[in-house]
Amino acid sequence: RVAPLTVSRCWRWCGIWRRAMGDAALADRIDGVRQLGGVVRAMTGIAGARARTARAQIAAVEGYAASLGASLRQARALAGVAGPPPEMRPALVVFCAEQGFVGGFSDRVLDAVTPAAADLFVIGSRGLALAQARGIVPVWSAAMPSRSASLPSFADSLMTALLAQGLPRQIGVLRTLWAQGQGRVDRQVLFPLSPEAPMQVASSPLTNLPAADLVAAITLDALHAGLTRAALEAFVAENEARRSAMSAATRQIEDELETLQALSRRQRQEAITDEILEISAGARVGLRTPA
Repeated sequence: RVAPLTVSRCWRWCGIWRRAMGDAALADRIDGVRQLGGVVRAMTGIAGARARTARAQIAAVEGYAASLGASLRQARALAGVAGPPPEMRPALVVFCAEQGFVGGFSDRVLDAVTPAAADLFVIGSRGLALAQARGIVPVWSAAMPSRSASLPSFADSLMTALLAQGLPRQIGVLRTLWAQGQGRVDRQVLFPLSPEAPMQVASSPLTNLPAADLVAAITLDALHAGLTRAALEAFVAENEARRSAMSAATRQIEDELETLQALSRRQRQEAITDEILEISAGARVGLRTPA
């Protein structure tokens, strides 16, 4: 015989139904957290790969810049004159973040900016939005390329903007350098180049340009190399900051997933206990019911 339906049994079945609905929502939540963890781990891997590639390219640019430095010292020895002194308002290239998930990366760079001291060239879409929110209006801005291989051609566009008026000016860069798991905001003057003693040459090298034109041409190449290196350093720092933020997010996701899984196990155990109690109660009622 079927045990009679009592009020206590109705309430117990309602509780089981509510827990079943809660279990479904919890399972959806666990699945969503797992998917989020997969996305975060993918972003961490991409950021790390981009940073490693850019570091290798920095080494190549440093070698190129060293060759230019030696050539420039020889050319200055031939020309016997230094480069023209800056005459215009200084220019400062500010490298901020292009995308989010980098913590306070752009804020730390912008904290070091004094808008009244120089014409600002802001690089990075995310950083530009934060700069405008602070009331900082750059004279020129651009998005940072998503691939480090595109940075040399990007430096061409940046140089064109910096030299648009055709007169010499002091050119500096403000970017983040990443070392030992931390970012440090650093300012460097790229033009005029730091004075170095002209190289003493035993015999004049073969040249196809007048000495003064040769100095100017090599100086522009050295400026381009400096801008490319600064852009690569900023690119590395942004991706390292993103990798650091994503690593922290991964740990939080793992902790949350562990908590949700423990809750799921506890709810499953409670459901099993309730079912056992229900079966036991039904059996007792059946035994007491006359045939």
